Amino acid sequence: MKINPLKVQLILAAAISFTACKKQNSENAPMGIRSEKSVMALPTVTSFTMNNWMGALSDTMSLAQLSIPGTHDSGARTEPISGTAKTQNLSIAEQLNAGVRYLDIRCRHIGNSFTIHHGAIYQNLNFDDVLNACISFLNSNPSETIIMSVKEEHTPTDNTRSFEQTFDAYVAQNASKWDLGNGISTLGSVRGKIKLLRRFSTGNTKGIDATNWADNTTFEINNPAAGLKIQDYYKVEDLNAKWTTVESLLNEAKNSTVKKLYVNYGSGYKPGIFGIPNINTVANSINPKINTYFSGAAHGRYGIIPLDFIDATRSQLIVNTNF
Repeated sequence: MKINPLKVQLILAAAISFTACKKQNSENAPMGIRSEKSVMALPTVTSFTMNNWMGALSDTMSLAQLSIPGTHDSGARTEPISGTAKTQNLSIAEQLNAGVRYLDIRCRHIGNSFTIHHGAIYQNLNFDDVLNACISFLNSNPSETIIMSVKEEHTPTDNTRSFEQTFDAYVAQNASKWDLGNGISTLGSVRGKIKLLRRFSTGNTKGIDATNWADNTTFEINNPAAGLKIQDYYKVEDLNAKWTTVESLLNEAKNSTVKKLYVNYGSGYKPGIFGIPNINTVANSINPKINTYFSGAAHGRYGIIPLDFIDATRSQLIVNTNF
């Protein structure tokens, strides 16, 4: 368990966010925190670590009621040209230890196996590596859950079965570690498990269905079992416009009383000369604004916020709004 490398950052983040958080009236305690009559006492901001923050929340809370740090293209740490493909500095294990609970996993189907890609760029990582990191983390932190978006990426090659069949083969290796229900689960029902958000076609009901993912915009997916509202404006011509869309959905999620899963991507790229993408330009603009927003954010649900180049400080600022 990699706690020590993050310890200093977590202490700093807790100090910063604690002073910014609005004090809660004892007669109006935050929803979802276990009552004084339960086994677990009311937590304070410093009563948990980023490894086990979900353990301080009630089993009855829906995943749609939470503020969840996430990562965009979670396995992308390799690029041929600076700014074109790398989206994270932390490994999957390091992200989870830093409080991330939403992973965006892009799989190329090759030789009846999955490799991790960002577009055409192989990330020197395979789906086995991702799952090993996730299952190891959950075994050590059984109070937590990981929402995993799985998307088919790049060109399939040399396969004798469908993407779904290969995915099923991976699941079968550790079936007890997966929740493939199509509804928005309560936290208690998915502790210690990976909850699937599915971005690939299947013949059977499997995970929360997000196959109708619209391109480069804000949109809704209204399944009978699970409603979603997603902001994924990734081709960023105007940095201010990108932030406006992010902030707007954060505010909507906070004020909404509808049981809906909000997924609000703070990531993107700015097209450069000859259309060459620059990921860093967007991250360098949006990430400081995320820090500022959540340093002053009140208790409440803000949805899933997948970011590029997440760190423990930014992650904890988001997590703190759950308490």
